[in-house]
Amino acid sequence: MTETEVLRVKLEVLRREHRDLDDAVNALQHSGRADMLTLQRLKRKKLQLKDQIAQIEDQLLPDIIA
Repeated sequence: MTETEVLRVKLEVLRREHRDLDDAVNALQHSGRADMLTLQRLKRKKLQLKDQIAQIEDQLLPDIIA
């Protein structure tokens, strides 16, 4: 497996985890039973995942000098 393939697999896993967290945050917010600390932790984890996703995307699609 090449490095690019490994990065693509990791990227898909991170995207799936980000979607799952997004669903969990939405469910907690709509249930009305969510405590703010839990929501804050989930949102912080989502941001960390988003940063990791962006970093991998940058590795896979390097900037093109115009």
